[in-house]
Amino acid sequence: MIRLAAALAATVLVASPLKVKLTAPSHSPRINTHWNYVVRATKNGKPVKGRLTAQIVDPIGGKHYVQRGPTTQNLRNWPFTGVYRDYIIWPAESRGVPLTLRLTVVAGSARKVIDYDVVPRK
Repeated sequence: MIRLAAALAATVLVASPLKVKLTAPSHSPRINTHWNYVVRATKNGKPVKGRLTAQIVDPIGGKHYVQRGPTTQNLRNWPFTGVYRDYIIWPAESRGVPLTLRLTVVAGSARKVIDYDVVPRK
């Protein structure tokens, strides 16, 4: 019985979940300027290959894809390994509106969603 418990405990330790971390300067980004952010994805403490989707969720439930840096490409199922760095320029119309930056990372069969609330300011 003790061997079975030890084997189960070892299995749980090996099957470490996907960990995703968002690093951003604040929850109140300035409008019309670069708001840099970093997404890190690890499994068992090591960088993992994954796909990133970033959306802005507005107060009435609308979802809008974030665009990659200076391009017009939507950040949807974007491949990365371990770390993804980018920025968002919040438009003047977003000033004072409570929004949510929703990041979805898929790595293999694991999926992690992070919601980060922001209220852009002048």
